[in-house]
Amino acid sequence: MRAVIHQRYGRADHVLSVADIAVPVPADNEVLVRVRAASMHADVWHVIEGVPRVLRLMGNGLRRPKIVVPGTDLAGVVESVGSGVTRFKPGDEVFGESAKFGWMNGGAFAEYAAVREDWLVQKPAKVSFEQAAAVPTAGFIALNNLRAVKRPGMKVLINGAGGAMGTLAIQIAKAAGASVTAVDRAEKLELMRSLGADRVIDYARENYLEGAERYDYILDVVALRKPEEYRPVLAPGGRYMPIGHADYGRAPGRLGGRIVGSLPYFIGLLLRALMNPEQRKEFSIRSKLELTTELQVLLESGKLTPVIGETFPLERVAAAVHRMMDGKAIGRSIVTP
Repeated sequence: MRAVIHQRYGRADHVLSVADIAVPVPADNEVLVRVRAASMHADVWHVIEGVPRVLRLMGNGLRRPKIVVPGTDLAGVVESVGSGVTRFKPGDEVFGESAKFGWMNGGAFAEYAAVREDWLVQKPAKVSFEQAAAVPTAGFIALNNLRAVKRPGMKVLINGAGGAMGTLAIQIAKAAGASVTAVDRAEKLELMRSLGADRVIDYARENYLEGAERYDYILDVVALRKPEEYRPVLAPGGRYMPIGHADYGRAPGRLGGRIVGSLPYFIGLLLRALMNPEQRKEFSIRSKLELTTELQVLLESGKLTPVIGETFPLERVAAAVHRMMDGKAIGRSIVTP
């Protein structure tokens, strides 16, 4: 089969190539998926570049990638199943994440991928393979970080709402009954409005941290400003949650760190949350199957419609990485083997 090969860490156009390799053999608990679509997301950049370096110690491989085919988010058709698989059969259309964590290589940028049964769910019939492949990793992050948005009428600010993850976050927050203010570039305002945002802001023309509006929850996808800058616009009892976007290594300070990145900061956030009785009630680790099933329900209901941008063949995966990095792309970039 044809697959993208990731032999060492570095810039995508320097370290990726396409080659013919053996079709993976599914283990007892795996299915072999004929990949119809896979998607590009920020964690793919992290593992290709090997930045921050701490991720190399978290399952990727210290000197070079242990798994040589990158990509994690996929949708396709079950080709065959392992002896212990009970939920799928050949011919089923499925989607999900093909790696234990989104920051690891998962073999999705290939014609076939072997994926654990409990990491996949059935693809809704009315959802395209491209749309289904666009949601797993970003959808998991959005679902986990919007768990506090559960009261209808909550005022939510999403900074970076026009990106591939932010567009999902708008829709998930709206499905929970929130009033959403979405912040991004001018060229993304109409898109954010079409996805249900109640108010849209061009950050280049309006300072969204000034004014009378107060928010119950702020989801900062970009996270390039200091957290304390958001305090004036938080309502009493309101919460600020950064995602930790490192702007592909260009961000200054902790988020741009090439050794440990923002990991110490997020460990601190976790410890503070565990010490807060109210936030501790929300803390639990949900399985990949539970999260993917929740996304499946949102897709099936029409409450979640991924925005699809450009489509790239395997030979142009490096171009898809760089297109994502420029920050101007509208919608999720898709890789089609």
